[in-house]
Amino acid sequence: MNTAALREQIQHAHQQELASGQLTRQLAAQAGHLHPAIQLRDGDLAEGLVRFVSAYIEQVPDLLDAANAVAIEAGIEAQIKPVLKIAEHFFEQPPAVMQGHEGLDGLLDEAYLAHRLVEEVNDRYIVHLGQPLIPLDTTVASLIVHQLIGESFANQLDEVVHHALAEMLDEDTFDQASVQAYRARLSAPQTEAAWKRWPSLSRQLGLELALEAS
Repeated sequence: MNTAALREQIQHAHQQELASGQLTRQLAAQAGHLHPAIQLRDGDLAEGLVRFVSAYIEQVPDLLDAANAVAIEAGIEAQIKPVLKIAEHFFEQPPAVMQGHEGLDGLLDEAYLAHRLVEEVNDRYIVHLGQPLIPLDTTVASLIVHQLIGESFANQLDEVVHHALAEMLDEDTFDQASVQAYRARLSAPQTEAAWKRWPSLSRQLGLELALEAS
C-alpha cells in the first residue's frame, strides 16, 4: 500500500486549505442548514465540522495501513488486498464525476468513496459469513458526510462504489470451497486481537447523530 503518497496528498490539501479557506467557508455556510440530528458534543458546530472532515479524511490511510497489516498477520491478504487497492485507487485516479473538485473538498469526496466501499464490503461479508471483513463502523460518519457533500452528488458516488463492487464481489465469491476455512480465520482470536491494536480506527470524530425515538 502506498499510503505515504496518500498522506502527502492529504498534507498538501491541508496547506492549500490554510491558504484559501475554501472548505472552511463552505462548511461554515452549511452549519446552520444541516439536519438538526447532526450535533457537536462541545464547541462551535462550524469549527467542529472542519475538525470532523479533517479526521474523516485522515482516517483513510490509517485504515489502509491497519487493514493491510491485519490481513498479512491473519492470512486473509487475498481477500482484503483488492478492497484496499480500490480504495487507494479512488485517491490516485478520482472518478470522472469528481472532476473539478480539488483540495480538501475533493479529498472529502474521495474519503467518502473509500469509507463507503468498506461499509458495502462489510455488509456483504456479514450477510454471507456473519462477520465484517474490516471491523470498522463509520456508518454515522458517512451519513454526516453524505449530507455535507449533498444528496444528489453523494448518490452518484454511491453508484461508483456499487459499480466497483459489482466487478470485485459477486455471489460466486462466497460459494467457493475455501469459504468455511476463511470464515474461521476471519473470526479467529488472533484476527480480533490484531484489530484491537489499532484503536485509532474507532476514535470518535466529535460529531454525532442525535436520533430521537419515534
